[in-house]
Amino acid sequence: MLINERHIQRTLRTVLCLIAASLIAAGCHYDKKASYAATAEYSRKQLDSLEFADKHHYSVNYNFIVKADSINLVRQQPEEVMGRMMTDTVTVYRHDHLAVAEIRILPTDSIDSVWVQVARDQDTFGWLHESSLLLSAVPADPISQFISTFSDTHLLIFLIVISLISVAYLMRTIFRRNAKIVHFNDINSFYPTLLAIIVASSATLYASIQTFAPDAWQHFYYHPTLNPFNVQPIIGMFLVSVWAIFIVGLAVIDVVRNVLPAGETLLYLCGLAGVCAVNYIVFSISTLYFIGYPMFAAYLYFALRMYFTRFRCAYICGKCGARMSKKGRCPACGAMNE
Repeated sequence: MLINERHIQRTLRTVLCLIAASLIAAGCHYDKKASYAATAEYSRKQLDSLEFADKHHYSVNYNFIVKADSINLVRQQPEEVMGRMMTDTVTVYRHDHLAVAEIRILPTDSIDSVWVQVARDQDTFGWLHESSLLLSAVPADPISQFISTFSDTHLLIFLIVISLISVAYLMRTIFRRNAKIVHFNDINSFYPTLLAIIVASSATLYASIQTFAPDAWQHFYYHPTLNPFNVQPIIGMFLVSVWAIFIVGLAVIDVVRNVLPAGETLLYLCGLAGVCAVNYIVFSISTLYFIGYPMFAAYLYFALRMYFTRFRCAYICGKCGARMSKKGRCPACGAMNE
């Protein structure tokens, strides 16, 4: 008797359709400003500002948040600093909000030709090099702050070390208990395998964007969104994969809690999270050196082969309801199923 998982598939299909419909509705709109901008005439200063915004991805009135302990802003004009004249500074501190008030290009500056004037309030403002600003502040959008936090080299190394130690200990515990674990002693559901594959593909795609389309990622960093229809196609593909991780993750939790006892459910989900963490670390790093692509192809073959040859049960016993990988005698009750 063939297993009927249509209720799970129908639920997942409904959720996918609802999210897709909401994203399409959010992405399809008429931008009156863009239509007007196409016919407007700009002054030289406005054109320079638009060119700067296109290359640097921010402009006047853009908001930053200080992430360094403090930043010193020069009260005087940049020319006075370059002329080694007497200047004074004002200090802004961590978590202060800064707005870009003016941008100056000084080609004769040997350190950084771009000077940015930022203001915390009407009484606290000053100039600094763009390189110093970008090193000490992040865009005010929460998504940008999340990206900045998890792009920090020291934090990334710490998370890698902690993740590998935790996963090694978790895998040791799972194998000693002969508990269920994705790929090796899996349950009869494709969702956990699918989630692990999506995480690996997302990590590979993320590293590919960093390598081949860094400007697209830089623009997304300064102007983030969760709408995959409102960004460049390659960024949209990455956002779709992020949404897929969230949706399939919910499906995994629902399936696992209905298949395994409560005690084993938590252990299985922790093991799956560990596998996904390793996938993210391995493929996001290896793809930067181009060896991630053959590794991903090999992993995809391994994951699919393990599920469809070892853990996929296409039948259930007509007498006791036990799952069976093929027709014949039921391993649970011994009844014959033709």
